This record gives sequence, C-alpha cells and structure tokens, in this order.
Amino acid sequence: MPPQRATLLQVAQRAGVSRSTASFVLAGRHQDMRISEDARLRVLRAAQELDYRPNLMARSLRTKVTRTIALVSDTIASDPYAGRAIHGSLAAAVARGNLLFIGETEGDPVVEEKLIADFLDRQVDAFIYASMFTRYVTVPKQLRGRPVVLLNCLTRAARPVHHSVIPDELTAGLAAAQVLLEAGHQRGIYVVGHPGRGVFASRERLAGIKEGLGEAGARLAGTIDCSWWPDSAYEAVSRALADGLDPRALICLNDRVALGAYQALREAGAGIPDDVSVISFDDSELAAWLRPQLTSIALPHYELGWQAVETLLGPQAPPGVTRLPMPIRRRRSVGKPPVE
Repeated sequence: MPPQRATLLQVAQRAGVSRSTASFVLAGRHQDMRISEDARLRVLRAAQELDYRPNLMARSLRTKVTRTIALVSDTIASDPYAGRAIHGSLAAAVARGNLLFIGETEGDPVVEEKLIADFLDRQVDAFIYASMFTRYVTVPKQLRGRPVVLLNCLTRAARPVHHSVIPDELTAGLAAAQVLLEAGHQRGIYVVGHPGRGVFASRERLAGIKEGLGEAGARLAGTIDCSWWPDSAYEAVSRALADGLDPRALICLNDRVALGAYQALREAGAGIPDDVSVISFDDSELAAWLRPQLTSIALPHYELGWQAVETLLGPQAPPGVTRLPMPIRRRRSVGKPPVE
C-alpha cells in the first residue's frame, strides 16, 4: 500500500504556522502577505521533511486551472528535426510550471477531432496548434473561444483571432541574397527547387531573394525546377548542366535539394565553391555532413516552440503574427565567383 501523501495542514502544524500562511509560502506569495523570513523558512523546511507535494487535482477542481497545455500537431512530433519545436515547447512549459501534453494527428481530421476532444475531457487550459510545414490552416471548431497559439502556421483571416509564431522566411531570402552579394556574386545566380506559390516557404524565400538581389542591382538568372528531394534536384541540375547552363551560384530551397545539386556538380567536374557557390535553407544535420559543409539558413525550431508557449502563457496582447529570425550558418560552400 503506497504511503499517504502529506497534507498542507501537517506542513503548517510542523512549521508552527496557520494553514493559510503555509499555503501562501508554498505558492510563492509570502512577500504579498508580509510573512516573515523565519516563518517562510520553517514552512519550506517542514515541506521538505514531510516530502510534501500539492494535490494538483484538488487545486484544479478549486481554481478551474489545471496548468496543462495540449500541443496538437500533424507530424511534427515524430520528425527528428522539427521535433526540436517540441523540445522548446516542453522547456518553456516546465519553466512556467505547466505540463505539456503532445498529440499527433498525421493530418487525419477524424483523429484530430478525437484527440482534441480527449484533451478537452482532461480539462487542459490552453492549446498549441502546430504544423510540420509553415502553411495556412483552419483552426478546428472545437478550439474556438479557447486560448490557442498557432505554431508554424497561420490563418488567412484579415483580422487574426489567434497568435501565430512562424519563421521569418522573407528575411531569410534576403539573407541568402546578401551572403552571395557579399562574396561578390552579381550574375549567374539560379534558384534550385520548385518555387510554387502554393508553398508558403518557397513563396516567401523567393520574394526575399529577388528583393535582396534587386536592391543591389542584380537579379536571378533563372530557376532550375525540381521537387524538394535529392534525386529530383540531382536530375534537374545534371540536365541543366548538360544543356550548357553555366551557373556561378545556386540558391537551393532546402538542404535536401542542395544534396542533389552537390552530386550533380561533382559529376560535372564543377568544384564547390571554386566554380559554383551553393547556399541553402533549413540547416538540417545534412548541412554539416556535406563536404564542403553547406552554408544554410536555419529554421529556428526550438525557438518557435519556446515562443509559442511564452505567447500562450504570457501577458495578453492583441492577436498577430510573430516572425522569428532565421540565423545564417556560414560554412565553406560559398566563395568568390571565378575570374572570367
């Protein structure tokens, strides 16, 4: 039979104070109530000696606050890279004395509805609604009127109802252009990847690239269209090189694309960065594994998760979109353009 949990009254009796005084001390409100330092220390010592732990269930029934958050995602929880957003959320929740529940739907609306219903049955206080890829979403009806922060996603509403925390992809595109310009590149710059307007990241990154180059009087030489996977990028870049394309720099829309581009350039006898500079986005582990190591603009997954919880639990503010910086990881894949 498990040992009985120590009660607040027992802590108060051992410390020689009233039950309310013990409660205020353990809630961190001793200064508000002008409780003496001696009494505070006696309460803390008694709580430690009795191994006192508050009855959170009783507290939640009394206050209607469970100090729990539910994070509902599509596939972010099971992705080893984007899962850093989970780590950031967990760290921020713990720092604020909250418990974080995590549920993954794999994009199935039936699973999502059941998952949210289960969390509501457990009386969670608030929700983080997360997406693996930055995209526009429709917030489930079950969450309307509840505290919700959108993580790595946003809505199309003209007047947002919820806070959104997303990476600043537009500024990341500007940064990619700036890195190449600083190295001396002005021409022969190509984007590699499918720049479809339906994908939020590609649209924002491409807009930033064009703006950054345009401000310096430069422009893109063109696009090598391919899906965002190594084999497609390899085939597209190989075909372009065989057809006579002579690039000076490639801006790959993610690190997987850069892997395919690396292979195609190497097979064509083009050195990186002596002949062709390569820069990318995401800064996955792949970027540091490639040789030469790949300059890439990082997705701040951990910071996104942390900021989502901070926004959810912090001071109330009008709903809006918070864009977090994407830092540049400078490595050895960018150099000066070859002398012509």
